[in-house]
Amino acid sequence: MCSSSFSSSSRPIPAALAIFLALLLHWSRAQLSPSFYDMTCPGLSDIVLDVVLQAQISDPRMPASLIRLHFHDCFVDGCDASVLLDNSDTIVSEKDAVPNDNSARGFDVIDAIKSAVEEACLGVVSCADILTLAAEAAVRLSGGPSWEAQLGRRDGTTANISGANNLPGPVDTLAVLQSKFAAVGLDDTDLVTLSGAHTFGRAQCKSFAARLYNYSGTERPDPSLDSAYLALLQDQCPDGEDGTSLNDLDPTTPDAFDGNYYFNLQNGQGLLQSDQELYAGAGTAAVVDGYAGDESGFFESFAASMINMGNISPLTGSEGEVRVNCRQVNAI
Repeated sequence: MCSSSFSSSSRPIPAALAIFLALLLHWSRAQLSPSFYDMTCPGLSDIVLDVVLQAQISDPRMPASLIRLHFHDCFVDGCDASVLLDNSDTIVSEKDAVPNDNSARGFDVIDAIKSAVEEACLGVVSCADILTLAAEAAVRLSGGPSWEAQLGRRDGTTANISGANNLPGPVDTLAVLQSKFAAVGLDDTDLVTLSGAHTFGRAQCKSFAARLYNYSGTERPDPSLDSAYLALLQDQCPDGEDGTSLNDLDPTTPDAFDGNYYFNLQNGQGLLQSDQELYAGAGTAAVVDGYAGDESGFFESFAASMINMGNISPLTGSEGEVRVNCRQVNAI
């Protein structure tokens, strides 16, 4: 005889509760953790640190290049190592995008890290997490803060060259920068904080040459540039040259991760237009002023903002894959 009542397991779940549970499941699966590889690859951080250290000894520019790779990865469809993929029959590489072409570097270092990691922990660690760990090691080895990198990302199987062509750029206005950061869930504090990575590294003359000679079509230099700094840059980047000469993003301590970047902005010595733009808005200028007087506060905020950036749309669980070779998707 059939019962007229339902067991608790067969009662329909209200729609609102079903949506909540689905969101909760998605949220729980998307969580990253600093302990993700504790059991499967316990020496991971030390392996990454050692390879980055050797790269830094060989090339003092490399730490800045590695953190830039992580940035360029995360801002294009999330932190999925898409920036590492080479061209193939099915992939149009982000390496050929304008912001990356003849500019992004450090791919060989990521390859070296991947090789060393695979020897220790075969098929376990994603290239996306290697990028994340390499960025943290690069900052730490250059005198900056350290933080517990959140791990557990998987690698994407596609690239997005159009997205890479829309990365935050050196001639973007403050409004454009704010829009591009907001589009990936980062606020104005993240914008100013993450821009502090320009406290080390180099930029080619073509990235800022218009500021020196024809700012916004005026046929005059950018009036926000300190006059002595302008003269120095004009000497280093003569008008009409090919624009490939390298210049220190921070003229005071070019290879150290410190708070001098913010003093530079206060003094009209931001190398890129996108740097100096941060001192043009009241809200962002207040953050700049705060960091200029509080390096430890900047370091603390930088660690938090790097974690925020690393949380942009990660692939987790069964999504994506763990690439055997960071430059190509796995064979089916």
